Amino acid sequence: MQSGFAMLCAGSVRAKNVKNIMLKNLLDACGGALGFWSVGYAFAYGGSGSTTKGFIGNDDFFLTNFTSGASYVGWFFQFAFAATAATIVAGTVAERCKMAAYLCYSIMLTGFVYPVIVYSIWSSSGFLTAFNTDAFRGIGMVDFAGSGVVHMTGGATALIAAIILGPRKGRFYDADGNALDTPTEFKPHSVSLQILGTFILWTGWYGFNPGSALAIGNSDSAAVAALCCVTTTVAAATGCVTAMFTDTIMGQMAEGEAEYDLTMAMNGSLAGLVAITAGCSVVTPWAAVIIGMIGGWVYIAFSKLLVKLKIDDAVDAIPVHFANGMWGVLAVGFFAEPDRTNLAYSTDAHVGLFYSKGDFNLMLCQICGILWIIAWVTVIMVPFFFALNAVGMFRVDALEEEVGLDISHHKGAAYDLTGPSKEDVDELVARRSTAHGKVSAPVAEAAADAEEEA
Repeated sequence: MQSGFAMLCAGSVRAKNVKNIMLKNLLDACGGALGFWSVGYAFAYGGSGSTTKGFIGNDDFFLTNFTSGASYVGWFFQFAFAATAATIVAGTVAERCKMAAYLCYSIMLTGFVYPVIVYSIWSSSGFLTAFNTDAFRGIGMVDFAGSGVVHMTGGATALIAAIILGPRKGRFYDADGNALDTPTEFKPHSVSLQILGTFILWTGWYGFNPGSALAIGNSDSAAVAALCCVTTTVAAATGCVTAMFTDTIMGQMAEGEAEYDLTMAMNGSLAGLVAITAGCSVVTPWAAVIIGMIGGWVYIAFSKLLVKLKIDDAVDAIPVHFANGMWGVLAVGFFAEPDRTNLAYSTDAHVGLFYSKGDFNLMLCQICGILWIIAWVTVIMVPFFFALNAVGMFRVDALEEEVGLDISHHKGAAYDLTGPSKEDVDELVARRSTAHGKVSAPVAEAAADAEEEA
């Protein structure tokens, strides 16, 4: 997943900021590993049990009590989710965020903010968990692979950061601070890297969604993982074509010209992937198609809303992860099917509204989960980002932003774009024009010398 995010982000930013965003993606993996090893996992799962409830974990700091292979495997799997949550933010604030600020919020997110949400929803002692004997409303929040826990958490943090940090220079305002009639579009420097990153992420999702079955030890767990593969695939495909063709139709209606936007297609597929993540184990394939379709529309609507509100998201991560994370959590409340819910969660007491005939318990759990994630992230990260901004640690200098973070912060540009000197080019043109396409002057002189010697 980290390699996919790295390629997607690198392709989406301008060439002058490639080194910066690539380093941040690498440090997400490194910082996430160290933070989750030291305190993150302990806060997320330490001391939890199916007969108790709490707010935060309090055991297994630095993995001191780990002795079995299963424990180490569990930590490794969960670390990948933590690193993903942090990477979502890096893309949104790309091209104008200081490295020091990035390191601070990455550690805070993976070491404290994200683990508390994990404890509340995924550990067996959380107040919203579905894995406690006394689950909230008899079912708890169903978020199989993290539409809310991972993507909403990262997306909500990204939204707060983007608002406080402000837009990139020239995006919505001119040099005098006047609002532009039409926002400036900063074109991605490499669509090849963007599409490569999208495909890598899509592939990585098969580790997240089917992998959240945690084991394939019998036919039931195998069936859960297999269903996740199918629902993940069809939701991503539907999100892709829905976003692209909806944008095409809207463009044709407005301008009379049909154009097909690759960015819409790529982000639409990611939107479908995020949307299906919560319910991939409990919905039918036909429901996954609907979830992916609505996910594509949610992405378009929220992306346009951010532009209208002049909130600058460099890679459109907020519409993909935050907006579709919410939709994915809500979709479970509509589409969770009894047999599949029973297979994945060992109960079908409360299922989706399309099957439950007025039973709102699951939907209530899903709504409470959304409100809890937004509230927790807001309470912690708003003052945190304001503090970074107040002490001058958040945003780079205007000149550094204009020059590019690669040159101003990373010892030079990512690419060597220096061409030959004008004098050398002029000389080459002159030689070719006088030699009428014959060999270069040094070769011709050597041939003449050989003839004289003979």
